[in-house]
Amino acid sequence: MAVEEKRAWIMIVVTVVSYAVYLALILGRSGDGPIAEEPYAAALLWTVGSAIAASIVLHITVSLLSPEEGRIKDQRDREIHHFGDHIGQSFVVIGGVAGLVLAMAEANQFWIANAIYLAFVLSALLGSTAKIFAYRTGFQPW
Repeated sequence: MAVEEKRAWIMIVVTVVSYAVYLALILGRSGDGPIAEEPYAAALLWTVGSAIAASIVLHITVSLLSPEEGRIKDQRDREIHHFGDHIGQSFVVIGGVAGLVLAMAEANQFWIANAIYLAFVLSALLGSTAKIFAYRTGFQPW
């Protein structure tokens, strides 16, 4: 398995775990009142920060444990990386538009922040899945 494919797997696992922790924290706190009135910023920042730190540590670990020849990126690796990033970026755009629409509708900040966070999560999952799919089934640049 190529190092870049391992990195895509790391991104999927870290993204799913961190978003699940965030949802558990937010939904676990929701009492009798509306969920939008619960504090969410600290949980969001801590889970995003922890996900970034975990991803960095795991990427470094995979790179150090991989053989020297496995760390070299070839043209195919670069094209798969760009392919996955382009596919994943669609959800970043969707999240930005959703945030704008929610802001124009004067929605609560909770919903705006969570729509954008969900878009980032979906972007990471879709982009990483596309990379893994390209590694597993073959990749033909267009």
